[in-house]
Amino acid sequence: MSPATQPSVKVIGANGQISLGKQYAGRQVLVEEQEAGVWLVRTATVIPDNERWLHQPKAAADLENALSWAQANPPADNNVDAILEKLNGQD
Repeated sequence: MSPATQPSVKVIGANGQISLGKQYAGRQVLVEEQEAGVWLVRTATVIPDNERWLHQPKAAADLENALSWAQANPPADNNVDAILEKLNGQD
């Protein structure tokens, strides 16, 4: 974690927004109101609901195993004609 920077004064615009700086443009943040007038703003990575299963331990392990297998077994053009004939039912 980097050391905290000196506080800076920001003005909340008429539309209720403040600028945190261009380095945070497009980032998602969590904003927590800890008490009236005190906010904690943290950058965050949001995982869509339909992708959350990928981050479960078993799915993540299965995916890691599949990627390791794919690296150890690169694709090859060996026997392409025989494979295509078999797929086309021309044994």
